[in-house]
Amino acid sequence: MTAKLAGPPDGGWGWVVAAAAFLVNGLSYGILRSLGLALPDLAEHFDRSAQDTAWVSALALAVQQAASPVGSALSTRWGSRPVVMVGGVLTSLGFVFSAFAGSLLHLYLGLGLLAGCGWALAFAPALGTLSRYFSSRRVLAVGLALTGNGASSLLLAPALQLLLDTFGWRGALLLLGAVTLHLTPCGALLRPLALPGDSASPPRGPVAALGLGLFTRRAFTVFALGTAVIGGGYFVPYVHLAPHALDRGLGGYGAALVVAVAAVGDAGARLVCGWLADQGWVPLPRLLAVFGTLTGLAVLAVGLVPGVRSEEGWGGPLLAAAGAYGLSAGSYAPLVFGVLPGLVGLGGVVQATGLVMMLMSLGGLLGPPLSGFLRDQTGNFTSSFLVCSSFILLGSFIYMALPGALPSCRPASPPATPPPERGELLPAPQVALHPPGGPPATLDTTC
Repeated sequence: MTAKLAGPPDGGWGWVVAAAAFLVNGLSYGILRSLGLALPDLAEHFDRSAQDTAWVSALALAVQQAASPVGSALSTRWGSRPVVMVGGVLTSLGFVFSAFAGSLLHLYLGLGLLAGCGWALAFAPALGTLSRYFSSRRVLAVGLALTGNGASSLLLAPALQLLLDTFGWRGALLLLGAVTLHLTPCGALLRPLALPGDSASPPRGPVAALGLGLFTRRAFTVFALGTAVIGGGYFVPYVHLAPHALDRGLGGYGAALVVAVAAVGDAGARLVCGWLADQGWVPLPRLLAVFGTLTGLAVLAVGLVPGVRSEEGWGGPLLAAAGAYGLSAGSYAPLVFGVLPGLVGLGGVVQATGLVMMLMSLGGLLGPPLSGFLRDQTGNFTSSFLVCSSFILLGSFIYMALPGALPSCRPASPPATPPPERGELLPAPQVALHPPGGPPATLDTTC
């Protein structure tokens, strides 16, 4: 049995959970990002096209995100610790099974289905558990965990290339199976935490278990719609930023530098924005709408920058636009998960995290193929990034319907005690305090 606390500990063992979530993020999205290095070897070995082999990583990403609500439902019923540990075992088995693949179908089943399901059981429960451990420093902790993606990519990309050169793709996948097994001890670090507002009994029925009842809350429905629309453009630069740089006349190393600048800005902004959001100077929904808008404008700038005249050109405007994109997109990422406890309450944050991952996968599956189609029709990525930015700007506009996203000048009566986090973001009223015997207190307005 776990003793029920008065509120999130906001530290202590929560930092261990943050470290575990950092590793879970690195061993999921970090490996997914680096997995593309093995695709040329797979295409050569099985004598298949690059498009056929690309479905290996695409299917793994789609399954990981689409099945995240299942991971959240299982963790709500059995707890995050055993679910994440089982997810680590499934991911490892997926890589080991794929190391002995005799056809691309085996890779689709091993890496795409089995490893994808394992990642789905690991990521959403780990990030949802982390949100339950923090209150005043929640967005900073989430931002720290989300930097595991970039840090792991920087380490795993050269390491995976070395494994491919030394052991071939079969040996590399077998060793990655051993690496991903470390998700299991990460799950063991997710100590159960009982908080006020938690349900006394596990949810019954698929609707309650998956958290679909959260869509009855207006604030969460608005947030879900905006997030799904933004997902249609958010992942396009992940896939097509380097090809766009090549189209603009930069050489291979110049395109790699563009991607590196965006990645470094993304990782640094996640920590800085996490600290900024936790200061409470600006409501989280307002920050979400602002940085979503800045991300859309930065993507628009990436699509409109002029090309260079020769491969020796260093592409200063594109580097600047890529840096702006990395900073804005990195600032947006922790806010997406940091705002959830205020929308659904601490008791529903794990389920809400899984639903958000599923919604982003819908947009993620639409955006890159649409971008590639527009590239084939127009001969460059300019129209692709323009459409991509329109999705992000439209989703940010939808966020403005969230409570606290827009300033309000209506006077509000202060509550007698601070309200608990029950799932509704309300503007915090302020009261002008006066000494005894002075004029009566007047209500302040929040603008």
